[in-house]
Amino acid sequence: MHPNDLPAHSVETSTAITVAEGDGIGPEIMQATLRILDAAGAKLDIQQVEIGERSYLAGVKTGMPEAAWTSLRDTRVFLKAPITTPCGGGFKSLNVTTRKALGLYANVRPCVAYAPFVPTRHPGMDVVVIRENEEDLYAGIEHRQTHDVVQCLKLITRPGCERIVRYAFEYARRHGRKKVTCMIKDNIMKLTDGLFRQVFDEIGAQYGDLERDTMIIDIGAAMLADRPELFDVIVTPNLYGDIVSDITAQIAGSVGMAGSANIGDQCAMFEAIHGSAPPLAAKDVANPSGLIHGAILMLLHIGQAEVAARIHNAWLSTIERGIHTRDIFGPKSSRKLVGTQAFADAVVGRLGHKPEELTSVRYESVPTLPRSPATRLMPLIPIAHKQLVGTDLFLHWRGHDIGALATRLEQTQQGSGLALEVITNRGVRVWPNGFPETFCVDHWRCRFRGEHPDATAPADLQRRVIEAGLDVVKSENLYLFDGEPGFSAVHG
Repeated sequence: MHPNDLPAHSVETSTAITVAEGDGIGPEIMQATLRILDAAGAKLDIQQVEIGERSYLAGVKTGMPEAAWTSLRDTRVFLKAPITTPCGGGFKSLNVTTRKALGLYANVRPCVAYAPFVPTRHPGMDVVVIRENEEDLYAGIEHRQTHDVVQCLKLITRPGCERIVRYAFEYARRHGRKKVTCMIKDNIMKLTDGLFRQVFDEIGAQYGDLERDTMIIDIGAAMLADRPELFDVIVTPNLYGDIVSDITAQIAGSVGMAGSANIGDQCAMFEAIHGSAPPLAAKDVANPSGLIHGAILMLLHIGQAEVAARIHNAWLSTIERGIHTRDIFGPKSSRKLVGTQAFADAVVGRLGHKPEELTSVRYESVPTLPRSPATRLMPLIPIAHKQLVGTDLFLHWRGHDIGALATRLEQTQQGSGLALEVITNRGVRVWPNGFPETFCVDHWRCRFRGEHPDATAPADLQRRVIEAGLDVVKSENLYLFDGEPGFSAVHG
């Protein structure tokens, strides 16, 4: 019901796509999905590639051999089954790598209830989660800085926010949606999530025909689980979107039924949202519906809307007849328990049929977005005046006398134009006027401020601190942008 929005290709000839059967239950659900595509008359030129666990274990750190990248750059359309990332360090998430390498900035996850045929507490649910796909904590920039402390950098950019927020409002408008909800945590992360909300408000003001609201992610997720009918389209940063979309799919009926489109300006990837489920592999019990819905989104992308509607209506008719895999099987709504391949057989057998009670789908009139280069979607904001006002030095220090540490630091600042203002531990003030009850670890942020420090002052100060025998593990300069702090305040 919710096609993605890349431009259609010609359907007069077959469309080349890259297909990977993945790991775990992947080969089974891909076999089922491809049989349905073939039976429905999809015009596809399939390039099969191997990715995932076997590639990881063969030494390919991304899980994607060069031959697979070559195919993707050729077809620009990827139908992918779930893959297994081996446990332990050294292995990158293939999904994250693919999304970022190919610029797949928008993850679109429609979640629809199919009551009364699939058990759910929310029979009227119809929510689309649009998740930013490239930034946030999923940038994967992590460091161990001390014996006690590791960090993960949360990166939010204005261009990234602009692209995903604009996409969400355009999606809502073209698909007859009424409201877009932004979910963030800007009451705590005032700069990063604050930027996402600021861009949401700026862009949302240009769509007067659509309602918009903003919710803090914790209460938003709680409300979504309790009253999903309050939501229509949700747009949110990467990590929140990953969590919220799984919640949404599960309360709609089953994570096993939800498909996903990953959209970029030049490429697109289609998949189920669930994982590879190794314990279920080769048992013919997995529900292929998530990948089937991913394939439907793919057909819409490549311009084969009629085939997409034929498959989707056959799937709805199959569900309506109570032919269910075990993840959605229930005594009140199910008539026949089937495995993976038998479910695919049932969908093939219903091709040409439409559901009688569930709403049938039509796709022919759905508009698409024109292909465009990866450029900013809003005019560049004026360049702010940037003024250096200090630096945060992060120390690895295992002492306990914070006053003594402050004295050592104050001795290093002479003539630097910077003065020690505060020391924090895990973001909480411990000097001056700290509380003895505050639990501390071996990672200390030492903030130095000055009225008009020289541009070289932070580096000079850091050199002095190191020469004083202290271990500097990180530094961050502090700037004002048009007089507004570009750094967080100190708690406590």
